[in-house]
Amino acid sequence: MTEKFEINELHLDVLKEIGNIGAAHAATSLSQLLNRKVDMYVPNVKLVTFDEMFDLAGGPEEQVASIFLRIQGDITGSMFFMLSIESANHFIRLLIGDESFDLQNEANSEFGISSMQELGNILSGSYLAALSDFTGLNIQPTVPSLSVDMVGAIVSFGLIEISQYSDEVIVVDTEIKEEGVDGDQKHINGNFFLLPDPPSYLTIFKSLGVM
Repeated sequence: MTEKFEINELHLDVLKEIGNIGAAHAATSLSQLLNRKVDMYVPNVKLVTFDEMFDLAGGPEEQVASIFLRIQGDITGSMFFMLSIESANHFIRLLIGDESFDLQNEANSEFGISSMQELGNILSGSYLAALSDFTGLNIQPTVPSLSVDMVGAIVSFGLIEISQYSDEVIVVDTEIKEEGVDGDQKHINGNFFLLPDPPSYLTIFKSLGVM
């Protein structure tokens, strides 16, 4: 039987600190990739119900771009990173230099899609690397996959395992500030939804020493 684990404010504060360290690493990588200044912050980490998770992403029927990966190693689980279609298109257009690119166009290029996957790889990889550094655990992400669909359809299969033990998800709010060539700043908000498999909660916080 899986031991029940209750997350408190101290645990969330630790995850927020780890998130900001990961965001700083991701910002450095994105700045080099996009050849412009990018800053990233984690203003908040919270524990929400599945229903609240859907609301944060715009509702179950909201169309979004989502990067999904599984977490492997000493802990296991699932991670989603969700952006609005508009924000995802913005990043891909910068990466591939094609202002006409649209994720919702069935003729979109494989190059554009792989660029979005690379963005997800940088963001999720930076967060998981920071978590690995803090815990000393071996944490490896799988190759990220990109989905463009309704929020409800994207996350439903990720909730099947965890819903047997819990009805809550860790949400890592992410704010990206990108400075354009004319000096203007563009603010983009996204969300990491972190769903450790139930036994992994204990492993994470025991390793952090905040049981």
